[in-house]
Amino acid sequence: MFRSFRRAAAYAALAVSLALSGALVTAPAHAQRISEESGVRFADPNERIEGPKTLGGAKAFESPLPYFKDLGPWDPAYTAPRTSFGAPDLQGVWSSASLTTMTRGTGRNSGVGVDTLVIPPEKVAEATSRAGYTKSFEDSQKRTDPKSGVFTDGDTDAGYNAFWIDPGSEWGRVNGEWRSSWIVDPPNGQLPFSREGRAARASRMTLARSVDNTGPEIRTFGDRCLISFGNQGGPPLSNAMYNNHIQVTQSPDFIVLDIEMNHDARIIPIRQKGAAPASFSDGVRPWFGDSYGWWEGDTLVVETRNLHPIQANGYIPISEKGVVTERFKRVSDVEIFYSYAVDDPVNYTQVWKGEMPLRRSKEKLYEYACHEGNYALPGILRGMVEGRDTAIEASGE
Repeated sequence: MFRSFRRAAAYAALAVSLALSGALVTAPAHAQRISEESGVRFADPNERIEGPKTLGGAKAFESPLPYFKDLGPWDPAYTAPRTSFGAPDLQGVWSSASLTTMTRGTGRNSGVGVDTLVIPPEKVAEATSRAGYTKSFEDSQKRTDPKSGVFTDGDTDAGYNAFWIDPGSEWGRVNGEWRSSWIVDPPNGQLPFSREGRAARASRMTLARSVDNTGPEIRTFGDRCLISFGNQGGPPLSNAMYNNHIQVTQSPDFIVLDIEMNHDARIIPIRQKGAAPASFSDGVRPWFGDSYGWWEGDTLVVETRNLHPIQANGYIPISEKGVVTERFKRVSDVEIFYSYAVDDPVNYTQVWKGEMPLRRSKEKLYEYACHEGNYALPGILRGMVEGRDTAIEASGE
């Protein structure tokens, strides 16, 4: 595909549309905002644009990821390949992309009509057709009416069209079951926020909207190009509208997760269980926290706490008392079963858990040149210096 080109161009569009919005920078809920309320119309809602053709014909494209539809239940007798030093081999480039989101029936998937964890096989096709990203793709195949004018709905949660996104086209499938959410507990598939947790998640955006500051410190992850803004780097891992690749590299003493979104690297030392390295001092709370891992049979277990204070108030807020335990187990030649538990008595009312396979990709991991393409932040800061309102009012800007 065209990943290396897409990084700078896609981020430039994302930064302008999202950084100015002051919205939670995970991804737009949809890629098109054409509707009866948007002020823009389709020329003919039933017309479809014929896509580009390749010289190789209809079978020229080969997916870099195995399709979930082709992956059945896991073989319980499967044995993971070994590294030269005898550990289960998790190395390679893997992807968390799918239509399945962290929470169930919310955001871009609010209209799919599924309220159970497992999507019944007979409802998969319908749920796919009603998913937000599917709708965005369909809208991108229609012509807009050039006489309808500009957008008037002030919808800052919309981004560019579906050409620029790469979320996956299928629901995630876990051991043969189609899943509507990563979260498996609580059973409703929602984050069990406490009052403190909701306040922590909203605090940074509240600050960005309310503080008159000419510096970058109050801006969001996305505005500042700090870390993966959709929590693709974790902990715990998640997925978003693009850049869902993770490259795993191993040595006897360390495992590195190189996250495509924002080119983050989580460096995890391997120890014996219970032999966690001493935490950094209170003045040094690293991005992605203090982590250490150990092997339980063929499963890599990673425990993380002590997240950076900015990240601790991010998409998935983790307090100083919080602990995230992640598990990685290779269950086939093309799948790693990823699961996690978040134990944080401050921000959540219970321990909550999630799971999703990571699929082996044939693609390489290219650098996400975030700072190099970040034209939005200088614009925001200049607007503040000049006394211009860079916040989004109720009517939009």
